[in-house]
Amino acid sequence: MNSKIFRFSLICAFFLIAGTFPKLGFSQEKASDNKEKKFDAKEVILEHIGDSHAWPFALPFVEERHIPLPIILYTDKGLKIFSSGHLYPEGAVYSDGNLSYKLEGNKIKAVDASGNIDEAASKKIIDLSITRNVISMFMGIAILLIVFLSVSASYKKREGKAPKGLQSWLEPLILFVRDDIAIPNMGHKYARFMPLLLTVFFFILLNNLLGMVPFFPGGFNLTGNIAVTAVLSVIIFFVVNLNGNKHYWKHIFVPNPWWLFIIMIPVEVVGIFSKPIALMIRLFANITAGHILILSLISLIFILNTIWVSPVSVVFVVFMDAIELLVAFLQAYIFTLLSALFIGMATEEHH
Repeated sequence: MNSKIFRFSLICAFFLIAGTFPKLGFSQEKASDNKEKKFDAKEVILEHIGDSHAWPFALPFVEERHIPLPIILYTDKGLKIFSSGHLYPEGAVYSDGNLSYKLEGNKIKAVDASGNIDEAASKKIIDLSITRNVISMFMGIAILLIVFLSVSASYKKREGKAPKGLQSWLEPLILFVRDDIAIPNMGHKYARFMPLLLTVFFFILLNNLLGMVPFFPGGFNLTGNIAVTAVLSVIIFFVVNLNGNKHYWKHIFVPNPWWLFIIMIPVEVVGIFSKPIALMIRLFANITAGHILILSLISLIFILNTIWVSPVSVVFVVFMDAIELLVAFLQAYIFTLLSALFIGMATEEHH
């Protein structure tokens, strides 16, 4: 019975993916010669892993739609705010009376009266728009606040009692971060940095998991955006170096033995910056690579233009999704572990 349910589920997954994937990555536009637009795997993949000024969503047998997001531009004419719906489909020109704009490669460009891009005016535009990644980040923050404020209230109401409900789901993860990450790497000073470590761990984990959801409002690539991982790494960089004690700085600038002064100081200074860079690249590369691999496997169906490759693609995609689920937890763990390790090294007392 279980094998029959598994086969039925696999067949349903196949038809779901085969039916919805073309709508998720690109618009079914018609060319000027009334032929269907040729499938471009590169366009589909880059659109998914990149940011955008609108949030695409699709349902089976329904043409792709975009949810417009706010465009906020600071120009030499002042602050300009309008909906991104005026710029879709890509190539559409919107004029606010002073300047005209259009999207090119997901970047907003100024255009002249004839519709050509004005590079000089485009360089003066500072894009402060609320993009898909920004909205997804706000959504993740809102979920974390709701969940943990609820758990905090449960702890206060049920002090001294066994955890219940959502509290019982999250307590093992919280204890895992405390007992297996913070305490072993920071010792008795762990409590001071626990809020930071818990925030980093659950923020990365939640967005990794939401990025795996193939339908709206999931499917984004927030932790695969290098700007997001860079900000997380910069936060850790400042926490490490602002809390570093005299022994930490002495190890960097007063090497032992003294005759290694010329060699070791440049090496140690480079190490200060290479640690957060390693955090940034590791998270960005692993999450992005997983998304690209899964989309590439699905794209084989449309590149080869045959339904017979579908079972192979779907089986591999299901397998890779299982691996991605592991990676979602693993990358949150590794980022938090290394952060705790770097902070512990900076605050460790001399023995």
